[in-house]
Amino acid sequence: MMALMLERFVSPGKGNGLRATGRIRKGELVISTEPLACCVSNRLAKEVCHHCFTRRESLLRCSQCKTARYCNTACQKQAWSGHKRECKCLQSLLPRLPTDSVCLAARLIFALLSPSKSSSEELYTLEEHESHLTSMPEQKKQGLSQLASMLELYLQQEVPDLLQEMGSALPPSCQEPLSLIAKVTCNCFTISDGELQEIGVGLYPSLSLLNHDCRPNCVMVFEGTKLELRAVRDIDPEDELTISYIETLSLTEDRQRQLEEQYHFTCHCQRCDSRDKDGLMLSGEEGKWRLLKEALPRLEGLKAESNWEMLLESCRHLLSSVGGEIPEENLYKLRITDMALDATVHLGRWEEAMSYGVTTLPAYRQYYPDPHPVHGIQLMRVGKLQHYLENIEDALDTFKQAYGIVKFTHGEDHPLMTELTMKMKECHSEMDHHSSSRH
Repeated sequence: MMALMLERFVSPGKGNGLRATGRIRKGELVISTEPLACCVSNRLAKEVCHHCFTRRESLLRCSQCKTARYCNTACQKQAWSGHKRECKCLQSLLPRLPTDSVCLAARLIFALLSPSKSSSEELYTLEEHESHLTSMPEQKKQGLSQLASMLELYLQQEVPDLLQEMGSALPPSCQEPLSLIAKVTCNCFTISDGELQEIGVGLYPSLSLLNHDCRPNCVMVFEGTKLELRAVRDIDPEDELTISYIETLSLTEDRQRQLEEQYHFTCHCQRCDSRDKDGLMLSGEEGKWRLLKEALPRLEGLKAESNWEMLLESCRHLLSSVGGEIPEENLYKLRITDMALDATVHLGRWEEAMSYGVTTLPAYRQYYPDPHPVHGIQLMRVGKLQHYLENIEDALDTFKQAYGIVKFTHGEDHPLMTELTMKMKECHSEMDHHSSSRH
């Protein structure tokens, strides 16, 4: 491994953590790493290659388990060593599919049983990973126990003597299916695509050491299954490196509840202690925005079902009912405007989509003071709509703003940067063409 820019240390009040060994500049790549184990989410099992995690219209299907899918025979061949044992497990469970965490836990076991993969060169061994079993509510523990029995059932086929084999290859605290499942669910990372949509889950042991901050100094971006950690601010030697475990665009009490429920700690970061931006998020008259807040769960449901017509209808109605009385910065209005943007894009209503997109940008600028992938992607979406609708000058301006963010969050070599540079070139050449055809 190259000389690392980070090292392990004990973070006061937080347990283990990672800190910078030297100065790290904003936008610099801190570490890039492949997962010890990963798998595609069930929800997308038919749309994403199980080897390289690329989205494709048509994929080859594994003829034996009928579940794994690949771009082509090359991906299928490369995946075989990792899929071989899983393939038999999947067959034994058909027509049921294991949940994502069961699939990931099994892949972790197979990876640890194959001598080439081991977590020994990681900064943080699996043995040390937190399971939080002692601190979680009984109900959550029971849910995990059910996953643990599913894991045992799933593995029976392929590894009848699994427990003996695990005994010799796995550290003591991982031999117990329940503690293994607990470690996996608490320490896994969501792998997302270029549009920040979730496509899978993975275990990156060294990076499980990263502590959370609601205004972190680093962000994670994926290229396939490779995780890249980049600095979004200048970091001094010995400063702790932090990421956000959750979507940061939410109210302090909601962030704290989610961190408590999912990760079992109370956040005391500066943003939480000062309730930073809460006032702005709840701006406007409460009687008005309460309606928007109460409508959100129903809208989330429509979105989950991809019921775009119905979703758009509801968003339009809600947005026109509050009109200009609620500012664009209001969190609930922003979420609904974003859903309207999703719906119009899916329905191909480009003009309307563009106007929703443009409306969200000033709020995004306020809520993401540091470069953030979510902000960069939003600008790209809006820029593409403006470009398509031939608002070339606006599009170029939006793409330039996106470039100013993406170069820090994704780095110069990321496919997203290539796409952005191309879009900007297209805008320039179209503007030249227009000006020359006018003379």
